[in-house]
Amino acid sequence: MKILVDMDGVLADFDDGFLKTWQNLHADKPFIPIDQRTTFYVVDQYPEELKDLIRQTIAAPNFFGSLPPLPGSVEALTGMRAMGHDVYICTSAISAFRSCVVEKFEWVEAHLGTDWVKSLIFAKDRTMLRGDVLIDDRPAYEGGFVPSWEHVIFDRPYNREVVGKRRLTWDDWKAVLFGGNE
Repeated sequence: MKILVDMDGVLADFDDGFLKTWQNLHADKPFIPIDQRTTFYVVDQYPEELKDLIRQTIAAPNFFGSLPPLPGSVEALTGMRAMGHDVYICTSAISAFRSCVVEKFEWVEAHLGTDWVKSLIFAKDRTMLRGDVLIDDRPAYEGGFVPSWEHVIFDRPYNREVVGKRRLTWDDWKAVLFGGNE
């Protein structure tokens, strides 16, 4: 099976990383706890007067490189590969990409190893990618092509309204993807 796995919010803990960075840099500014997030893009849930500051925080050097792995993510990816599946990490760069792209390569190397860097794919439009399954926290996908993959939702507070799709966490990924058959 060819498995595509999103990076931010699925492997790398974007939400925790953002919240800790935001509170550290802007302790005087309001914040939205992770369990109260209702929008996929963190910036969309904040007031207009904070949006530029949020974008600057995310675009700052070492933001992406310092994101912690989500618990169980590294073990799940290495487990999928050990089962014989083709596993690719899918991500995209933010518009202020200068440090983001390099940091994502470095993150993969640091947390998964040099061999995994060859499995990193940058693509804004995931419908262009071929695979059997895409594990992603994004609630929905639109793009230039009909996807070849099944969108399996990685469970996050901001995508819980999505129904009719398989949903997984790193605690239950084997049962959700393989029904206990692997």
